[in-house]
Amino acid sequence: MGTAKDTVTGISTGTGIRTGTGTGTGVGTGTGTGAGTSTDAGTSAGNGADAGTITGAGASRADRERPRGPRPVALLFPGQGAQHTRMGTGLYDHDPVFTATMDEIFAELGREGARIRADWLSADPAVPIDDVLRAQPLLFAVDYALGRTVMSWGVRPAALLGHSVGEMAAATLAGVFTLSDAVRVMWERLVRLSRTPPGGMLAVAATPAELAPHLDGEVVIGAVNGPRQVMLAGAAAPLARAAAELRERGITCRPVRATIGFHSPSVAATAPQDEAAFAALPLRAPGIPVYSCYTGAPLTEREARDPGFWARQPSACVVFGAALDALLSGGDLVLLEAGPSQSLTTLARRHRAVGAGSTALALLPPRRREDAADRESLARAAEALRAEGAAPDLARA
Repeated sequence: MGTAKDTVTGISTGTGIRTGTGTGTGVGTGTGTGAGTSTDAGTSAGNGADAGTITGAGASRADRERPRGPRPVALLFPGQGAQHTRMGTGLYDHDPVFTATMDEIFAELGREGARIRADWLSADPAVPIDDVLRAQPLLFAVDYALGRTVMSWGVRPAALLGHSVGEMAAATLAGVFTLSDAVRVMWERLVRLSRTPPGGMLAVAATPAELAPHLDGEVVIGAVNGPRQVMLAGAAAPLARAAAELRERGITCRPVRATIGFHSPSVAATAPQDEAAFAALPLRAPGIPVYSCYTGAPLTEREARDPGFWARQPSACVVFGAALDALLSGGDLVLLEAGPSQSLTTLARRHRAVGAGSTALALLPPRRREDAADRESLARAAEALRAEGAAPDLARA
């Protein structure tokens, strides 16, 4: 049973939560055994530190003292729950690759793209940033544009790992989808999802077993991001009842920024139409290894080419903790979060492999600040990669 000492980290799922999920039914496994416990959990701000320098929680004494060649870089892409007003806008019209990529995505969205761009740039958007028709396309766009920015520095990622909609961004960078196809099919799916019943997600500091009494088919485990980092998901009324019951038991929980019940049966009705849309696309094997937050393992060619695999993701459970374990099992890495809010950086820094040889940093600040903070954070991350020897085009600049 959770206690008042338990805290919950803001963890994004790519489709509607801030603590992760996984695919399939094995929600009681893949809890990310390498991650730390929730008693030291901070917020999505990563304990207030701006990731972008290889020091502190993200670096061990070995990082600072032992000579070695550059470690491979793996990119992390956050999802629902990581969004905030004007996320990444400080890079727009300043970084040419980021700007051109964002504009390309807005153009692919046509007339709606102009409205999404206006809301992204506004401190008071016409459609709230947490709405599924704003959070999802903008998270995809910012994640993907940051990935393209890093690759323009000469970084060749060894692997990609996304959380919920972040997996779509990762798969697009890896060549499973063309950008045009990804944007079109994602938008069509989001329009269908926007018509599903109101719902949400609940980040809970507990184990899946402790939450079993609260699971009734309407409320399910939507994500397992690590030990005692679980998300419940479902329609609004059943989820509210579960939240009240958890608080009566003294279990720490808090709502995730979402307006529908991603990673739960409440959004499953869109899957048949989604599958037909994906079946019309030329799906390809990933050209860069993608670790799937829905299986906790590298994405196979069969999965990548399976329309049903992509169609089930909005309602499937995310097992980000297991995917992070698998990613870090292969050796030391520089984990670089390409997206807003540093939620995945916070998770990664609790993993036993980070500090023992791997490092976690982020491209953007932990929360909304002035536009200059976006540029400063990106510059710190770039300098860290340059010092690592992992960004050869920056070294020549």
